[in-house]
Amino acid sequence: MLFNSFDFLLFLPLTLCFYYLLRHRSRNTFLLVASYVFYGSWDWRFLGLLLLSTVVDFYCGKAIASARGSARKKFMFLSLCTNLSILGLFKYYGFFVDSFRDFISVLGGNWSDSTTLNIVLPVGISFYTFQTLSYTIDVYRGRLKPCKNQIDFALFVAYFPQLVAGPIERAKRLLPQIEKQRAFDWQIFRKGFSLALVGLFKKVVIGDCISGYYADQVFAANATHDGGFLFFGLCMFALQIYADFSGYSDIARGVSRMFGIELMVNFRQPYFSRSITEFWRRWHISLSSWLKDYLYVPLGGNRQSALKTYRNLMITMLIGGLWHGASWKFVVWGGLHGLYLVCHKHFLSGRELEWELRPSTQSEWLQALPRILATNFLVLLAWLFFRAESFGVAIDFLAIIATAIFTAKGFLAISLSLLFFHCMVLVVDLGAYLSDDHDFMESRPVYRRALVYSIYAVCIWVAWPTGYTPFIYFQF
Repeated sequence: MLFNSFDFLLFLPLTLCFYYLLRHRSRNTFLLVASYVFYGSWDWRFLGLLLLSTVVDFYCGKAIASARGSARKKFMFLSLCTNLSILGLFKYYGFFVDSFRDFISVLGGNWSDSTTLNIVLPVGISFYTFQTLSYTIDVYRGRLKPCKNQIDFALFVAYFPQLVAGPIERAKRLLPQIEKQRAFDWQIFRKGFSLALVGLFKKVVIGDCISGYYADQVFAANATHDGGFLFFGLCMFALQIYADFSGYSDIARGVSRMFGIELMVNFRQPYFSRSITEFWRRWHISLSSWLKDYLYVPLGGNRQSALKTYRNLMITMLIGGLWHGASWKFVVWGGLHGLYLVCHKHFLSGRELEWELRPSTQSEWLQALPRILATNFLVLLAWLFFRAESFGVAIDFLAIIATAIFTAKGFLAISLSLLFFHCMVLVVDLGAYLSDDHDFMESRPVYRRALVYSIYAVCIWVAWPTGYTPFIYFQF
């Protein structure tokens, strides 16, 4: 299947040639068909869910714009109810049933398993559900005019480069690009190819190699390792998930550029962050900004009392954790980040450097370094709950690591793990961080670009896996 390999990349040149031979309206139709084929190659049955969300939100958007008074709320409610019901049934039904059953058991009761449903999770459902919801909400708020063309709107929902793992695009940004004429531009095409190559390098050379040789092995047999090695495995997972997810985002953005459509930046070197607040402005930006605009701000944001602000932060991050998966470990992960944000808001926010201001002098770097280290350490601890098979396993894992901190050998191992982690981050992200530009190599001389990209290509060829390692965020 296309979905279980990188084979679709082999069809990309032919697809692009055919695409640019078509007229504008035909191009959108072609991209829509390609998107449905891409998604349907995983399981064609779930195309029905994608089509249902598309049809409901297209007509709800038009109805909201033309209706008056309470009728607007009814159509908005229909859109919310449809999308959240689909998401709730396929992603969260089993989780809530199991949690309720466990609660009944704690109280001494016994509940039959007859209500359990064995439902396969449709890939990318969290991404396209949030994307379509943002459309109807923006129309309801009067920030966006409804789309008039069904093909354009369907392509907005199902656009294949970002359909299954984001970025979660806003209609205000993506729809105008879909609706307008798109001529071939060699400079944009070249930048798209380069960005996709960088993303493939991150995924194959860094993410897959770390997964196969380090992270997966450590988490598969954590009880047999000492605390220092477990912490090393945790650092490797932090690198793996970043290389894997940001690599996918780069591939999606690069491929999309080749079709003349610019997707939003989803990562801005998050492991250089000097606070948890800055981390969430740099990590999975499309999700964090979605949660802020459509959940945190409507709850009241920081416009109310301090306690209500902290409540809003916790609710937002708990739901953000649950968005990642129907498991208590994701709720704990989101709750930890919510707690971090509350503490930062309460104790440090007024004394922190603005996140946009990158260190430039030696003294600024010396001041920033302890904050970067502290932020990454907190992020690493939260990643433990994200990656572990269960909450109990995460606690056992953490206990072994904590024991190692109090021994000289364990403390040295943890320190070396942190050093290696940050050296890898420097290699991957320093150039883009200092220039604040993902395409910083494009301004370099041709011979330098050719050398770097050739090295990337050779490394990808050497490290190309014999078996398929799925992108981590396909499961969300």
